[in-house]
Amino acid sequence: MAPSSSQRVAYLDWLRGLACLLMFQTHCYDSWLGGTARQASFIGWSRLVGTLPAPLFLFLAGVSTALMMDRMGRKGISSDEVARTVVRRGVEIFALGLLFRVQEYALGWLSAPWTDLLRVDILNTIGLSIIFMGIVGRMAKSAAAKAILAAAVALGISLVTPPLWTTWAPHWLPWYIESYVNGVHTLGTPQPWLFPIFPWTAFAFAGMAMGFWLWSDWTAVHETQAMALVGVAGVGIYFASSWLDARPAHLYAVYDYWHTSPNFFLARVGILLVIVLAAYAWCRWGAGQIGFSPFIQLGRASLLVYWVHIELVYGRFSILAKRAQSVPMATLGLLVIFVAMVLLAMARTRWKGRGAEILARLGYGQRTPATG
Repeated sequence: MAPSSSQRVAYLDWLRGLACLLMFQTHCYDSWLGGTARQASFIGWSRLVGTLPAPLFLFLAGVSTALMMDRMGRKGISSDEVARTVVRRGVEIFALGLLFRVQEYALGWLSAPWTDLLRVDILNTIGLSIIFMGIVGRMAKSAAAKAILAAAVALGISLVTPPLWTTWAPHWLPWYIESYVNGVHTLGTPQPWLFPIFPWTAFAFAGMAMGFWLWSDWTAVHETQAMALVGVAGVGIYFASSWLDARPAHLYAVYDYWHTSPNFFLARVGILLVIVLAAYAWCRWGAGQIGFSPFIQLGRASLLVYWVHIELVYGRFSILAKRAQSVPMATLGLLVIFVAMVLLAMARTRWKGRGAEILARLGYGQRTPATG
């Protein structure tokens, strides 16, 4: 029997939870390791693993957007209304990203420059990606056409990224606008630690293309075969990107494999597809079937745990002294962060939507008029 829609959504939650864990380890080791631990190979491997969470979050935003479009379309909702709903969701996420920057600036008062208010962070880019996907999705009618168009947009974004970071860099724009194009911030050159539209939104469009495949009628009936094809495609894309990278000729005047190369984009998409297959197998036949899943809990509240853990790792409320810890001590801190965020996610899931009930218990809810 094919898994239900709710089971497939659980796969997405599990993947978001995995992305949260990968993000936690990157941030914890980056913030807390100090002394010789900061020069050892360990932190290098941590940073390499840290190249996955942001693409995974954006990819899953694309998959979830495709799910939203598909469900609304099957209910007979007009294409215009579907697009408006998706765009509104993107605006909400973008606004939360701006609010997060305000919070970070307020907590870092007197030490943070005001320009940090306009820094392009991952939430900003997720919000913009969803807005763009709502607009692009409106341009095609069928799910197949939307998937093809999304894949073409993803490839197009990756192809124009290298010149937009170098020879085509729009320096004539104000820095806070140009930063959304290539992440220059106030430093004049693109910064790899920021999340500009190019190349990051390409991962969301790749996820959107994958999402329409995952929610198709054929996949609903042949889910195992469909997911196997996803894994095969992932391996094929990864090795194709390696083959292209090994060619002696390059299209661009400046070739930066690790930051702007379309080949690196393809390699990461291939890895993401293999991770999707692994998550499916884990949740379908593996230990993911055994009761409670901390990853699913994290995935259901990924925005909240992202928001909170930043302050506990990088902020003034950091649970450990920054750049002063050994690997074992930082790992213990990582474990504390993971458990705390799982508990926070569980609390959020339990109490979500129960505001009215809580107010009623406190005497502020709707009362029945007295009759006597």
